[in-house]
Parts: sequence; C-alpha cells; structure tokens
Amino acid sequence: MIRAVGLELRAAAPDPAERLGVGEGWAVRPARADEAQALHELAAATFPLACPPHTTPDAIRAFIDEHLSVAAFERYLADPDREILVFPGHLRIRAGHRRAALRAFAPDDLEPLLGYTMLVHGEPGDEDVRRVVTARPATELSKCYVRAEAHGGGTAHVLMTASIGAARARGARVIWLGVNNENERAQRFYGKHGFERIGEKRFKVGDRYEHDDVLARALA
Repeated sequence: MIRAVGLELRAAAPDPAERLGVGEGWAVRPARADEAQALHELAAATFPLACPPHTTPDAIRAFIDEHLSVAAFERYLADPDREILVFPGHLRIRAGHRRAALRAFAPDDLEPLLGYTMLVHGEPGDEDVRRVVTARPATELSKCYVRAEAHGGGTAHVLMTASIGAARARGARVIWLGVNNENERAQRFYGKHGFERIGEKRFKVGDRYEHDDVLARALA
C-alpha cells in the first residue's frame, strides 16, 4: 500500500541548465538504439549499489535478468513513452568542476557509459502511486544510476538536471520516483534536486517486497 502524507507540491524554480536541452553541448545525450548491450552492462553494475544490504545475490540476479537484460533495454529503447539519457564515460567530472559537463564531445571518443536515467512519460503504472501523484501530465524517473567510481563527481547531478529538463520539455507537470526507504544517500540527493516525499509504495526484488518512499517534484 501507499500512504499519502498530505504534502502540497510547489514548483521549484528551473535550474538554468535545464533549459539547455539534452544534446546541445551536454555530456548527457539520449541513448542510441544500438546501446542495449552497453545499458545492460551498466545496469548490471549499478543496480546492486542501490539495493538494501539484506537483498540476496540471487534476488539481484533475477531482477537484472527480468528487467535489465539486453532484451529489456531493446524494448525500452523502442518504447516512445520511455526516454533513456546516458552520460558517456570520457567526460569525467571532478567534484567542484561541474562545468566540464557542458563541453561538447566527439562520438568516436566514447568510453563505457558512466551513468544513465530512464524516464517514463504518461500515466503512472502503479494504481497506488496514482492516488498520490495526482498532477497530469506526469513523468516517472524510473531509473537513475551512476557507476561507483563516479559517485561524488557531479555525474549524477548532471544526469538529474538533464532528466528534469527532459520531463519539462515533454510537458510534464510533475516528475516522481520511488526510492528505498533505507537508502539515505539517495534520498538526500533527490532532496537537493527539489523532490519531496509524498507517500510510500512497495517494490519487488526477487520474492521479497521492499518499501519505497515516493518522492515528487512539481514542474508547473
């Protein structure tokens, strides 16, 4: 079940960087149709980082096989209601030097992807989420993952900023996500980007249901 907490969301002032748009000199760009394998490898490396300590290796493998496989990403990339953004590895950002993310890059110089987000535009698929995410149009930030070696270097900040801008460009009035209620680091990160807790939901990994907080940020 999901529980609303009676929070009224107010739109935060847009980050000026959001107006630049994905692909306009950003390190962040839309994933290409031929990158399902690279996305699977990135997801397999980063999904375990967000799992609670009690999550078993078998449960993690089962989730990756079902939801983060090459075939799954091929479906996601072909879905017009999904938008995957990636951060190429060759533009590494050091803490305090986020402007480096605005440099143009040459596609031929790409290294393995450092991080990615996936947006799902449209009606929330979870019935309970629909009870607390009431603004429409809505966009879900379904995934936001960065390799461990890039943590703290600004990669996640740039991906999040670009993702919020992409949701706004699609006309979304709200962007929402689910995050494990034990993942304090992620919750702090989302809070810095204007997300507020509005309820709870369940998220199944393996044969166990985890408890997620539902966070949202108004865009209009």
